[in-house]
Amino acid sequence: MKTYLVGGSVRDELLGLPVQDHDYVVVGASPEDMVRLGYRPVGKDFPVFLHPETHEQYALARTERKISLGYKGFEIYASPQITLQEDLARRDLTINSIAKDANGNIIDPFNGVADLQAGILRHVSPAFSEDPVRILRAARFAARFGFHIATETLVLMRDMVHNGEVDALVPERVWQELSRGLMEKHPSRMFYALRECGALTRIMPEVDVLFGVPQPAHAHPEIDTGVHTMLAVDHAATNNYSLSVRFATLMHDLGKGTTPPEQWPRHIDHETRSIELTQNLCERIRVPNDCRDLALLVARYHGDVHRALELRASTITDMLQAVDAYRKPTRFDEFLQACASDFHGRPGYANKPYHPITHFQKAFFAAKTVDAGAIAFELRQKTQDPSALAAMIRTQVRAARIAKISDAIKSH
Repeated sequence: MKTYLVGGSVRDELLGLPVQDHDYVVVGASPEDMVRLGYRPVGKDFPVFLHPETHEQYALARTERKISLGYKGFEIYASPQITLQEDLARRDLTINSIAKDANGNIIDPFNGVADLQAGILRHVSPAFSEDPVRILRAARFAARFGFHIATETLVLMRDMVHNGEVDALVPERVWQELSRGLMEKHPSRMFYALRECGALTRIMPEVDVLFGVPQPAHAHPEIDTGVHTMLAVDHAATNNYSLSVRFATLMHDLGKGTTPPEQWPRHIDHETRSIELTQNLCERIRVPNDCRDLALLVARYHGDVHRALELRASTITDMLQAVDAYRKPTRFDEFLQACASDFHGRPGYANKPYHPITHFQKAFFAAKTVDAGAIAFELRQKTQDPSALAAMIRTQVRAARIAKISDAIKSH
C-alpha cells in the first residue's frame, strides 16, 4: 500500500500557488484495508475515504470505462492491482496528472511539468473526449492560469461538440463550471476558449451570438458587442466583484444579439429582449436566484443608470423602488457595480470615472432620510379606510423622496 499526493495540489505547489486542498490516491489497497486502518468511506460512485485525523480525501487507484453519453456515463473499476500510472492516465489534462510520493519525489508519466512550464493545457489521452465536463474544465483552467489549449486538444474538443457530447451536460454541472470560471482572474479566457472549440454556441448561444454584432456609434464601434462584454466581465473580475455582479455583467447586453442595430436608439427594444433571453438562459442552466435577479435588473435598467445625470428626480425615485434598494441595499451596490463594469468594458475606459454611481448613491442616501413610518402614522390619524390609506402612504412617501432627491442632485 502506497499513498501519493495527486492532482491540483501538486500542480499548484509546482506553480508556487497556495494549496487549498490535498487529494491523495492510494495504490495497493482494498476498501476493507482502508476501513481497517480507520478511514471513513464517503464515495458514492467510487471508493473515497476520509483520513481518521486530518479528514482529507484518499481515493483508491481506479480506472474508468465509457459506457454511455454524458459525464456520468462511466463504469468505475478500483482494485489493489491498479497502478499509479493507470490512475493518472484517466485524468483530464497533463498538468493534473502529476503525483508526489511520501519522499517528495515527482512522478510525471505524461510530461505535465513541462506543460506547466510552457503554459499549455494538453489532454492526457484520447479518453479526454469521453467526458464533456472536460471541455468546461479546460476552458476554466485557461481563465485561471492564462494557459493556451494545445492544438490537438482543441481538435478533440471540437469533435466532442460536433458529436453531441457537450449536449449531454446536465444544467447543474454547466453552471458549476461556468460560475467557477467567472470567479477566475480573467473570465473572458474561458468564454473565448469555449467559443474557439464551438461549445459556447451550444452552452450559451445568447452570448456566442454577440460576437460580430457592432457596438452603437456613440460607444466604441471598433470593438463588437461580444468583445465589449468580455472586457466588462474582466473589469468586474479585476475589481473582485461578486459572482452575481460578474454574471449580471455577462448578461447585460444579450438583446443586442437579436435586435437590429437600427433599433438600438430605442433602447427599450433590446433591453426588453435582454430580459427575456436572460430569464430563459437562467432557467435552462439552473442559475441561482440571486444571480438571476440581479442580472434581470441590470438588463432592464443599466441604460438608464448610464444616463443618470439626465434623469428627473421622479425617475430616480421610481428606479430605486423598482430595484428594491431600500430593502436590499447590498444588492443595490452590486447593481451599480455591474453597470459600472459595462461602462468600463471599453478600450481606454478602465480608469475613467463613472459618475452615475456617486449620483445614484447621493440620491439613495437622500431618499433614505424620509421617515416613511412617520408619514404612515400621521396619515392613519386622518383616515380609517385601509385601501385608501395604503395608496396615500405610497403617494406621500414617493413625493417626499422625490423632494429629497431633487435637492440632493441639484447640489451635486
